[in-house]
Amino acid sequence: MLTEREEAYRVLLLWLKDGSFIKESGLSPFAMELALGVCRRYLYLEYFIKSLTKRMPSLEARVVLEMGLFQMFFMDVPDYAAINASVELAKSANLGESTARLVNAVLRTARRQGEPALPPQRVRRVSIENSVPEWLVRRWFDVYGGDRAEALAKATLERPTEWIRVNLQKTSAPVLAEKIGITGASILFDRYIEIPRDVGVKLLLALPEFVKGEFSFQNPSAFEVVKLLAIKPGLKVWDACAAPGGKTALMAEMDSSLEILASDSSASRLEKMQDLMNRLGLKNIKTEVIDLAAVPQALVAHTSATSPQHSPLSSLVSRLSSEAKFDRILLDVPCSNMGVIARRPESVYRMTPEAINEIAELQFKILENASAALAPNGRLVYATCSPDPAETTRVIARFVKAHPEFVKVGDPILPGLKDSRLDGFFAQALEYKK
Repeated sequence: MLTEREEAYRVLLLWLKDGSFIKESGLSPFAMELALGVCRRYLYLEYFIKSLTKRMPSLEARVVLEMGLFQMFFMDVPDYAAINASVELAKSANLGESTARLVNAVLRTARRQGEPALPPQRVRRVSIENSVPEWLVRRWFDVYGGDRAEALAKATLERPTEWIRVNLQKTSAPVLAEKIGITGASILFDRYIEIPRDVGVKLLLALPEFVKGEFSFQNPSAFEVVKLLAIKPGLKVWDACAAPGGKTALMAEMDSSLEILASDSSASRLEKMQDLMNRLGLKNIKTEVIDLAAVPQALVAHTSATSPQHSPLSSLVSRLSSEAKFDRILLDVPCSNMGVIARRPESVYRMTPEAINEIAELQFKILENASAALAPNGRLVYATCSPDPAETTRVIARFVKAHPEFVKVGDPILPGLKDSRLDGFFAQALEYKK
């Protein structure tokens, strides 16, 4: 097990030093649980260490201590095993005998004293207890009120529910569940199967059913968002911020008669989408590199390329003729990831108030540019995986005020509010009434 702890230690250091994403590291289940757990509770574990030491140790020593504390207080690991393994980890990481002795002493003190008392002030307590930066907790208090803010903070610590989406063009949910041995699991919308906690994603990736394109990984909140498009056979659909391609593939699976353009600003991300399309056997998707943040308003790219390519802006961008416009546009815009912190715990430490304001400006620009490609009486769905008003209702209100020919269709949806197993998406449908 030391090797797994060494891998978790290495990945945590990379995250803290370079901002690397932990989930992309390919860790074993134990190492991944440990690394993501330390990340989710990072502020609390730092606070814990401060209560146990006169002076904060080096970054490397702190990571070893945080891993040890997490195993002792939040994992099913015996205290003696967590302490001994942490001391050995300090040695194997070449941190020196003095650091190994420090790790041993601090963890034994933690075992004896237990968890530290939390600050009495509520915002500070919620911040430390749930490892959400204090400025963000205060923002949630201002927007949602204290009780809802505290519930949001607690939810960031929960291990997110994992789901697979069944490709109904190839099989059905009950048949697939029986084939892969997860019968009895919850099924949503006839196409999503909840993955039991004891079934590893790596195991599912190795199954022949995955290789043959019978299923993908996706949270059911994506289906709730796509439903707002009110898709009908034969429509022209543009998924304008498509990569990594989950919602594009969902639409193609739902109706093979759709003519779908999937675009993204990243050529490399679109290349990965091509692999997804090939595995799932989807033939009604074309892809193109389009940077909507760089496209002048009312100008969008629309080519018939069958694989990602990067053309000069001058040749890529042309005014759409009326017959080239899209019946449906999906805009799952870049966002702060505030609604999926439990799934992407690194994101909470990257956020700043300034960054959220910058993201909101980018979102508005993308919405304005993409909206020019919508056909009269067509529908556009604006979606984010953040519920923050700056990125959601305020962007919509600003856009509708500037473009009164676009009207809101119904109220926005937030799937995570009605089912905690669903990601915290926001989505609003708009129609172009020319």
